[in-house]
Amino acid sequence: MNVLLVRVKPNKKSVNLQSFMICEPLELEYSYAALMRAGHGVDLVDMILEKRSFKSILRAKKYDLVCFTGYIVHVGEILKHALIAKKIQPECKTAAAGVYAEVMPKDYLCPQIDYVLWANALKTLVNIANGANPESEAGVYKFGAVKPPVEHIEDEIFPDRNCTAQYRDKYNYIYHDKCATIKTSFGCPYKCSFCFCTRICDYAVRKLERVMDELESIKEENVFIVDDDFTASPERVREFCRLLGERNIKKHFIAFSRADFITANPDLVKLLHGFGFDAFFVGIESYRAGELDKFCKRTTVEQNTLAVRILEDEGMQCYSGLIVGEDWVKEDFNALIDYLNGFKHPLVNIQPITPMAGTPLYDDYGYEITVPRTRYELWDMAHVVFKPINMSKRKYYYHIVRAYLKTSANKTQRKFIRERYGKAVYKRVKRGAAHIFFQYMRQIIKPA
Repeated sequence: MNVLLVRVKPNKKSVNLQSFMICEPLELEYSYAALMRAGHGVDLVDMILEKRSFKSILRAKKYDLVCFTGYIVHVGEILKHALIAKKIQPECKTAAAGVYAEVMPKDYLCPQIDYVLWANALKTLVNIANGANPESEAGVYKFGAVKPPVEHIEDEIFPDRNCTAQYRDKYNYIYHDKCATIKTSFGCPYKCSFCFCTRICDYAVRKLERVMDELESIKEENVFIVDDDFTASPERVREFCRLLGERNIKKHFIAFSRADFITANPDLVKLLHGFGFDAFFVGIESYRAGELDKFCKRTTVEQNTLAVRILEDEGMQCYSGLIVGEDWVKEDFNALIDYLNGFKHPLVNIQPITPMAGTPLYDDYGYEITVPRTRYELWDMAHVVFKPINMSKRKYYYHIVRAYLKTSANKTQRKFIRERYGKAVYKRVKRGAAHIFFQYMRQIIKPA
């Protein structure tokens, strides 16, 4: 079977971190490797970076199956691309996969999508390509079906990074150019009320020896570990470092961590830094204790503050996520600015609270939602999808922009980025920031 694997480009209305980061499509690289091993013909196109049009790709070669992957902001674009595939190649089958398909498969039920891979997508995709009846495949969503148990087969096969060779020099993560990605665990032992990705599966880990085998195959110097919480187990962190030393693997790592791990294990933070960990993304979420409780975060404001200081004192970069709430007033934004500027380098992602369908926050949400859920491109955790209680949407966007300009984007931080990461990275990030700034300005003028 000839299979085309596609990562679509987000809608131009989406405010997304693509302006700062383009990670390799790891799930499609796994799919490519699995399908090739099964003897199929496979092509992969990353439409974020691809110069050819999707129509020209389909007109150049016949495919039996076209499989798309994406998050919520990609759903509308996936449906459009699937319709194009059906028009140009009417006999081809189409499949939707990825995080959103696993949590909200019903949103893909439409004529142009033949299969929604809502469970064990890698195994299910290969089975379909091998000729299995999709109706009997538990991993293909059917209305009223019960989701099968999760099977992790990622230790049996590595992603084929050669299939993205033409794009690899453009893959990056914020300030880290030419950056590969790797996954060492699945899910998260914590269940924050707003978090979408942790709804897919319970926490599970890969064998670290296999992780090291994969790391040795990665050519890039920079590696982004995309686990929801890489530091969930202190013992596993220590073993990870031991194996890095044993195999003499030298990389620069970026990973996700939690404030409570950092504050409880400053010795492990120092150890990780010594083995190449340059930065952690820490979900601080709020500087107010009540909001942390609302989000089921299970950390405190004091832990958050101390965690950032530990990372800064160690010479590591802390990327932070901050959520702004429905009832915020000007004084709350002022307090946020003061809080962030209490750190040396407040490099943060400030986002309005977004009740994603499929999360407890959405189920229990008590505020007015003003953006239809089917406007997928606007559910990007940057657009304000609710009606602010104490100000207009225009004013709310204004305060978000003001908070950025007075913290992450102020003169001191711009100088820090330029000096630490170099002019080339600074220019790339500056272009991305300018793009997002003008997207926000359009929202200030005329909110969606």
